[in-house]
Amino acid sequence: MLYMIGLGLGDAKDITVKGLEVLRRCSRVYLEAYTSVLTVGKEVLEEFYGRKLILADREEVEQEANNILKDADISDVAFLVVGDPFGATTHSDLILRATKLGIPYRVIHNASIMNAVGCCGLQLYRFGETVSVVFWTDTWRPESFFDKVKKNRQNGMHTLCLLDIKVKEQSLENLIKGRKIYEPPRYMSVNQAAQQLLEIVQNQRIRGEEPAVTEETLCVGLARVGAEDQKIAAGTLQQMCTVDLGGPLHSLIITGGSLHPLEMEMLSLFSIPEKSSESQSIDGL
Repeated sequence: MLYMIGLGLGDAKDITVKGLEVLRRCSRVYLEAYTSVLTVGKEVLEEFYGRKLILADREEVEQEANNILKDADISDVAFLVVGDPFGATTHSDLILRATKLGIPYRVIHNASIMNAVGCCGLQLYRFGETVSVVFWTDTWRPESFFDKVKKNRQNGMHTLCLLDIKVKEQSLENLIKGRKIYEPPRYMSVNQAAQQLLEIVQNQRIRGEEPAVTEETLCVGLARVGAEDQKIAAGTLQQMCTVDLGGPLHSLIITGGSLHPLEMEMLSLFSIPEKSSESQSIDGL
């Protein structure tokens, strides 16, 4: 049996009782290590779970999945995913591969950022399509996701922006030369995402377009959701460029325009302190 086990969002103890019981009886336990991260490292997980973990990077999961599935038809293999197992399409692919090989599977769900963002007070059923914001480079600065943000706002829906992480990535030079040298991990912050969004807004104005988002659009920044040091900040997109939410992982919500009074009241708990009379408070948005 292949077991896909969600680990939740915080630390080692966020795994479900069911997931922990299954994990401890599996012959091999893989830890998916590239779509998200917990606030603790592999060693802490191993100590709490009582099992050695095999790190599975993107290359192994996407190109060498048969190594993970080896003997899973005659023994139990666990594949651990931060959040919920189906938070990334890669994991659906692993299920499909197992099915084609005649390997049965079972999914043990857990909390993910997709539902945990409700902690800021915005109502989950008012969220539209989720988007990903990637790190820009000198030659690659995609803006296509902004169309989804515009559509969500036209429909009065909030947009959850999942911010880029770079784990075990190679530079272009090392990739071309086939050198297994990897760049240090990078995690996009709310500040970086907001700055890229503002540049897209400016680009749209230059092209004569009316941007669906402006500097004054109400946004919510979240960091380390599910952890004890979780942080939430609500303010304008402009304010998000300077707010300090600390270490990863970060997420950003672009609100859908008009808010329910309960949403507004909840967001007021996380309002960024005013720095000037020109800034607009949440109560005034």
